[in-house]
Amino acid sequence: MQNVQFTETILRDANQSLVATRLSYDQFEPILQTIDQAGFYSVECWGGATFDVCLRFLNEDPWERLRKIRAAMPNTKLQMLLRGQNILGYKHYSDDVVRRFVRAAVKNGIDIVRVFDALNDTDNLRVAIEETVKSGALASGAISYTISPVHTLEKYVQMVRELQAMGVGSICIKDMAGILSPKNAYDLVAAIKDAVDLPVVVHTHSTTGLAFMTYLKAVEAGADVIDTAISPFSGGTSQPATETLNYALRELGYSTSLNEDALLKMADFFKPIRAEFLADGTLNPISMATDTQCLTYQIPGGMLSNLLSQLKTLNALDRFEETLLETPRVREDMGYPPLVTPTSQLVGTQAVQNVLSGERYKNVGAEMRAYCRGEYGRTPAPIDPEVRAKILKGERPIQGRYAETLPADLFEIAQAELGETARCEEDVLSYISFPQVAEKFFAQRQADEEKRCRYSIVAVED
Repeated sequence: MQNVQFTETILRDANQSLVATRLSYDQFEPILQTIDQAGFYSVECWGGATFDVCLRFLNEDPWERLRKIRAAMPNTKLQMLLRGQNILGYKHYSDDVVRRFVRAAVKNGIDIVRVFDALNDTDNLRVAIEETVKSGALASGAISYTISPVHTLEKYVQMVRELQAMGVGSICIKDMAGILSPKNAYDLVAAIKDAVDLPVVVHTHSTTGLAFMTYLKAVEAGADVIDTAISPFSGGTSQPATETLNYALRELGYSTSLNEDALLKMADFFKPIRAEFLADGTLNPISMATDTQCLTYQIPGGMLSNLLSQLKTLNALDRFEETLLETPRVREDMGYPPLVTPTSQLVGTQAVQNVLSGERYKNVGAEMRAYCRGEYGRTPAPIDPEVRAKILKGERPIQGRYAETLPADLFEIAQAELGETARCEEDVLSYISFPQVAEKFFAQRQADEEKRCRYSIVAVED
């Protein structure tokens, strides 16, 4: 009997996809022990946008959050999402900083590091994978799945072989837009299984309505693990429901090892939390809907929302259809990058600029220039040479890995800038990742501690 295992995403991707990662530690802390008893292969609880949001909006130290989750869930593998050379930010960092960050993540409780790159450039994955393995954790090498003339089955298999040579312990098919069809899922999983002897994890979103069928065909082809979300935070731009797939797979004769009583308790716990997010507007009902436009334009649901937001801010919602048509054209010009953070933002913003300015690439942001210089890595196909020349205006592209051109002593520089504000290595890494946000958090942390100290003194005197 084939055993299918589950990665639960409620603490990271489901939270990120539906409620902008606003689920605080205090909200989910009471259910952690139950999650720990549910029998998951892993729980994705860190990385992605959680780090930024903890510091920026929740007034939480992301490292402390991870340590608390680790203490409350001793029996379950904790998993994070890492953007390769970008770590958790939107630009490249030096190899030394990447290694330090990975070591710190593992030291604070991470067991599995899922590493992806927005361009599928394996040069951007190598250092993070090497350090994950060296630190004693499992590196899960991810394919950022997309569809284009250059993203063929053969290319994906070639990438998987490169990842295996780097030492990954599993392969993840990361379908961020929900466009992986049941047939393509079957074909890709089967091809990977034929090429390497590694567990295959499949990650998708319910955005287009394909996810349940996609998972079933992936399992038929031999997928070992699927990413799901407990039902109150499933569907729409999140993952399909854990309980539904557990039930369906068992009906089909697979074993899953999940504790159904624990799943029921999890669902009951998160239902009122979901209701709170709906009531205060954090959870937009639109995020729960099926959006098949993603199949037509290959645009993830979150990217569609960003395009609408940009156009609304510019009083140009009437240009939405033009922008939708322009987006795949920009993507083709840029060498068919998968549309995932940060390339989705680059392509989407440029499409808006092209439509509103009336001339393609008349207005170009600093990030797009950096992309064309090669600061994000090797593109899947060459960037259109005429477009690149227009953007760079005579500036030469970078040769080799951009990370190797960055200062090797960035950590030491940041440490000196922080001085006594930095209480540990983790503080320095937070500052490197999001300088202004971290500084604001450190100041608030100090103020909160001084306030508590004053209250304590008053209480003693009373």
